[in-house]
Amino acid sequence: MDVLIHLFVGLHIVGIAALLGGFLTQMKAMGQGTARFVPAMLHGALTMLVTGVILVGLNQADDQSVDNLKIGVKLALLVVILGLVYVKRDEEKVDPKLFGLVGLLTLANIFIAVLWT
Repeated sequence: MDVLIHLFVGLHIVGIAALLGGFLTQMKAMGQGTARFVPAMLHGALTMLVTGVILVGLNQADDQSVDNLKIGVKLALLVVILGLVYVKRDEEKVDPKLFGLVGLLTLANIFIAVLWT
């Protein structure tokens, strides 16, 4: 079971890397007001959602403790990120404040995962 959990943790990290990487590649464009949500951001957020749900299930099946409040907060942030990216994915330009919000929520999600113990 540990190997399976570690596999999905790795995939979860790949998802966050795609989401954050997509955001970082658009930082210059955000300064110019021409940033857009790239497909990597949507795919990364979806990967995070699927692997996160699987990880919670695997940890509970393995009788490991799961901090439901932490998972709930992370899920809420991810749903907001996913909703914004999904709705605005076809627009040529996204409002820089909205784009920055997605980056801020992504970083918040990372820091919650790492620092909340």
